[in-house]
Amino acid sequence: MRVQVILECTETKLRHYVTTKNKKTHPERIELRKYNPVLRKYTLYREVK
Repeated sequence: MRVQVILECTETKLRHYVTTKNKKTHPERIELRKYNPVLRKYTLYREVK
């Protein structure tokens, strides 16, 4: 039951990353610190619906 999710930057609102998650074990939204190439630093990315 893995689904693809899009991650959106909280600072620039750009969507650079796509990842997968298991909806059964983690029904809540993902929050990850990923590299933002526009800002050239690590920022918080959240899952978009």
